[in-house]
Amino acid sequence: MAVPVAFPPHIMALTKVQRLYDACDVVFSSPAAAPTLGDIRWLQNILDGVEAADVGIDDGENPTSSSSSSSDDELSPKSGRRLLPAPAFTQITYVHIHQCNDFSIGIFCFPAGATLPLHDHPEMVVLSKLLYGSVRVRSYDWVSAPPSPPSPSMRRRKCGLARVVAADVVRRAPCQASVLFPRSGGNLHAFTAVTPCAILDVLTPPYSEDHGRPSTYFTDVPVPSLPGFAVLEETDLPEGFTVAGAPYLGPELTVDMDDDDDDDYDSYDDE
Repeated sequence: MAVPVAFPPHIMALTKVQRLYDACDVVFSSPAAAPTLGDIRWLQNILDGVEAADVGIDDGENPTSSSSSSSDDELSPKSGRRLLPAPAFTQITYVHIHQCNDFSIGIFCFPAGATLPLHDHPEMVVLSKLLYGSVRVRSYDWVSAPPSPPSPSMRRRKCGLARVVAADVVRRAPCQASVLFPRSGGNLHAFTAVTPCAILDVLTPPYSEDHGRPSTYFTDVPVPSLPGFAVLEETDLPEGFTVAGAPYLGPELTVDMDDDDDDDYDSYDDE
């Protein structure tokens, strides 16, 4: 049973998205030590308290959400900020909140039926919170990760045997935040929206071609003689697949001046 986390008064006075950013900055920006399991559970606890309106999205599921679902300290609804309406997302859309060298925060918004193809998160930890709606998840972990090339110029397409972690499991909001690790938890996954939905993601470290963390897509072929396993092979994105971008309309973030900022984040618009 999870132990409730007691936040000090000065933390409770912050918006939920500010609390999330501050916690990520504390946990992921320290060069001294890698995050502990306790650190990850703390972040999951914070994510569990975040709702769509807290990050500038109107999920349309509760007409009184702007006045009752958020706590009194939430600025977005109280200040009359515009919210992004869920029905406006007619294709997969990424709402960028923050990115620095150590972590990124953003939201994937899906219309019903849209699919984000199977992809990996190389040497990354990812925390995800389903903000509203239902999504079908298919995920895997490598049995033995494909070897890294000695140099980018010698890179070959990844291929290998993977263990099934989630076989078309449907998640419905509200549900607890999930976490995946470099070698466990379903590091390779695909999402298909059963209903309109949105997923708030925290990635550490973020994707970076320059640092050997590209986003790679895969096909999966079940192995009849090995139930619960599949062969994954790197592939190109489906023709015509794109992810749009939308502005973040939630409460303004106060960021650490040492963060390398936001403006150089990898856009999803070209995918």
